[in-house]
Amino acid sequence: MLEIRNLTKAFGGLTAVNDVTTTVERGKVNAIIGPNGAGKSTFFNLIAGSVPPTSGQIILRDRNITGFGAARVANLGVARTFQTTALFDAATVFDNLVVGHRLRTGSGLFDVLVNSARLVREEALCRRKALEALEFVGLGHVRDRLAADITQEQRRRVAFALAFATQPELVLLDEPAGGLNPDETIRISDLIRKFVDHGITVCLIEHKMNMIMNIADKIMVLNYGERIAEGAPQAIRANPAVIDAYLGADHAEA
Repeated sequence: MLEIRNLTKAFGGLTAVNDVTTTVERGKVNAIIGPNGAGKSTFFNLIAGSVPPTSGQIILRDRNITGFGAARVANLGVARTFQTTALFDAATVFDNLVVGHRLRTGSGLFDVLVNSARLVREEALCRRKALEALEFVGLGHVRDRLAADITQEQRRRVAFALAFATQPELVLLDEPAGGLNPDETIRISDLIRKFVDHGITVCLIEHKMNMIMNIADKIMVLNYGERIAEGAPQAIRANPAVIDAYLGADHAEA
């Protein structure tokens, strides 16, 4: 699905991502882990087009998308969630989700001014896609509640629904279980697997190791912006360099 070649991002004298080469496998859960400050979110920002790389290449389905902006990357089928779910709190959950399918529509200012047939047709489509997304993430029962009144887990699910409504092929999930209790984390893990079962490739950043080891097909480990390990969960769990990065050299030797 995605090939990263020698990707580097420097902010002045700080190199946040340093010469990283990896792949995101189609139809699998691909995880990125590492200590705080390892460059994980910057890596996502590069893929999503939020920031341009200093050097290297990003290849999506054999197409070089290096330097593409966020809107263009989203149109190519890459959706993203963030560590903090930002919603329109004064709007209903349903109205928040109507926005999700907008990037697949073509109506512009003229259509709004004349209330064109295309606008009416696309408005109806966005509402239908919002309902589909709500049902997909299990939030149909809260569609008419204000976003400010739903739980933290439900806010996470709304973020998943927004991503789903864009009809993505690849979803980037930035700490999807952050702030959730163990039972909520299990339910979010099940939802991530549901994405994969519906043909959507997943790449996620997460600090909850039990969750990662249970759902990831492949894990890449970053430390100080560099890839230090990559492989199946079993191999990563036992890798001395990974243990060193998280716990220190003494633990790695033990």
